[in-house]
Amino acid sequence: MVKRNNTGKVIFDTNIPGMIFSEQYNQISTRLASPYLYGFGEHTTAEYKHDINWKKLSFFARDITIDHDSNLYGVHPFYMNVEEDGNVHGVFLLNSNAMEVILQPSPALTFRTIGGILDFYIFLGPSPEDVVKQYLEVIGLPVMPPYWALGFQISRWGYSTVEDIKAVMDRTIKANVPYDVQYLDIDYMDNFKDFTYDYDHYRNLPSFIDEIHDKGRKVIIILDPAIASNKTLKSNYPALDVGINRDIFVKINDTYIEGKLWAGKSYFPDFSHPQVRPYWTQMCAEFRKAVRFDGLWLDMNEPSNFVDGSLNGCGKNSLNYPPYSAGVLGSKRDGKIFEKTICMDSIHYAGKHYDIHNLYGYFQTNVTFRTLAIIMPGTRPMVLSRSTFPGSGRFTSHFLGDNLSTWEQLQASIPGILKFNLFGIPFVGADICGFAGNATEELCMRWMQIGAFYPFSRNHNSIDSKDQDPASFGKEFVEIVNRALYTRYELLPYLYTLFHFAHTEGSTVARPLLHEFPYDQETWDISYQFLWGPALLISPILEEGASTVKAYFPSGIWYDFYKGEIAKEGSGLFMTLMDEGYINLHVRGGYILPLQKPNVTTSLSRKQAMGLFIAPDESGTAKGHLFWDDGYSYETQEHKTYLQLELKYEKNGKNSILFSNILISNYPDASKVNFEYAIFCNHHQPSKIFLNNEELDQKLWKYNNQLA
Repeated sequence: MVKRNNTGKVIFDTNIPGMIFSEQYNQISTRLASPYLYGFGEHTTAEYKHDINWKKLSFFARDITIDHDSNLYGVHPFYMNVEEDGNVHGVFLLNSNAMEVILQPSPALTFRTIGGILDFYIFLGPSPEDVVKQYLEVIGLPVMPPYWALGFQISRWGYSTVEDIKAVMDRTIKANVPYDVQYLDIDYMDNFKDFTYDYDHYRNLPSFIDEIHDKGRKVIIILDPAIASNKTLKSNYPALDVGINRDIFVKINDTYIEGKLWAGKSYFPDFSHPQVRPYWTQMCAEFRKAVRFDGLWLDMNEPSNFVDGSLNGCGKNSLNYPPYSAGVLGSKRDGKIFEKTICMDSIHYAGKHYDIHNLYGYFQTNVTFRTLAIIMPGTRPMVLSRSTFPGSGRFTSHFLGDNLSTWEQLQASIPGILKFNLFGIPFVGADICGFAGNATEELCMRWMQIGAFYPFSRNHNSIDSKDQDPASFGKEFVEIVNRALYTRYELLPYLYTLFHFAHTEGSTVARPLLHEFPYDQETWDISYQFLWGPALLISPILEEGASTVKAYFPSGIWYDFYKGEIAKEGSGLFMTLMDEGYINLHVRGGYILPLQKPNVTTSLSRKQAMGLFIAPDESGTAKGHLFWDDGYSYETQEHKTYLQLELKYEKNGKNSILFSNILISNYPDASKVNFEYAIFCNHHQPSKIFLNNEELDQKLWKYNNQLA
């Protein structure tokens, strides 16, 4: 039993009958402090708060579309529980085996694992942000993304030729849609083989990538974990030959296990093997000589397999057919747990696949991150992974997987993003407008509006779906979408600063209202509004045909971001917000948001004038921070080669003062960071402005005073 000293509240109590320890089945239960339970993943849930009425959650990395109520791509056995008095605690079970959690209305929950040990970590908070920070002290702090990766990104599976991609890029540029990254899915490959490109349909790929770079944009390419084992190329296949020479593939009975993926018969690299890092680095470096990619997208890395187990099947043993299958998808038919993946008795350097299946994506992201750091020296690696495990956030960003173009999946994306911020992977987003199916114009418009405020913002869809990049729709659609995207780009200095604090302190980027207002019980059930950091409230319209949204405003002053006017003050209340052609954004009183005039790419935006959105609280004060570096160099925080400003606004009678204190000023181009405009909500411009106690000339500033 674990009890909180200052309140006497029991937060972890295993004095419940039914504790079992055996070779392939461990079970332990605990009472919960309240039914307000959050976390656990990866699953699709309609709400952020879990339904604890005898719900079962399976944890086993699996390739499956996210409309299934089952185990998905990653495994995160971590939960957060709100106590009745508003204190919060978290619990993490460090175990890589398949498991199942049963949520019970008493309230209680039961852990069942098919192996490993019961290694629990308990985090006492007492605030939600404290819990996340304490959890990340164990699993590792999130990676700092390059600035360009915060821009809007376009992708699809189904670009038949380079000309197809060029057509999308040209119409996007013509429509003045802000756009920073173009993706290449498996279409670019020669017979879907990693580290190759199709010389017929993608003959001009190297020069086209140069053209993309010349326009100030970046390219991310996909890599699948399986290496084709059948040589159908006209020449040799180094990825296979070198892999065999280094002996880095997963084995079974002293031979390489052979499955099937897009390239046909395939071997699976063992990313836990000490030789796999030089192998992966060699392959990526050689391929990048021709295809100058800027980041890598790791897909199918659960690992996925188009046959169950292997082309030769799997042995009839207790690893492939365990006595308890933890409820994983596909196991109920015949008890096997290797459906759509490799045999559980296959061998990695780190152990049996049975024990480390859920770590496969983690190992691959680790190796890939370090590979990019080697082959692109001095540049911040950008890795996007489908499969994740606790600690993956140190190396990778994440997309929520193969979603559908439905209103239900649009709504479910927000709880998914909030959960991954709990899991230490704040650079996360869903495929905007949906991956599979055809999004209607209304659905895609609403999705683009909220997708502009995903931390990771990418529009991606399937080969069987119609075009859904913004410029493929009409002029009115583009105008509405551009309002959202340009607003995102204007807010990027604030978002980038939030990622700095996530990377250095472990705070969340997209966070539920609960995290800032844990003592306001109305926030405990809110799933479809969220905050960027502590200050920016995002209230999207997520229902078909709707022109209003019912939004909750916790206690305090809240300002309309677009008008600078007070939208609400006083105690917490629900308000009906109208659709005025843009997504509803409100700034919390007491905060200063750094801004920058937006442009069509982040590189152009970074040359624009910077500004401040100053939203005073009831006492007339506000505070904020700006983190700024070159946006791409590796480990600028670690080497302190950045600029950090502490901002503060104070009102004293009829006078007011804006303070700007430089905490760190090791960014070489700090002199080019020019603040030229400010929005003062409900207050006149300041009487004086100070930079490190030196008064500045106010004639250099442009003001927009918004008085209620």
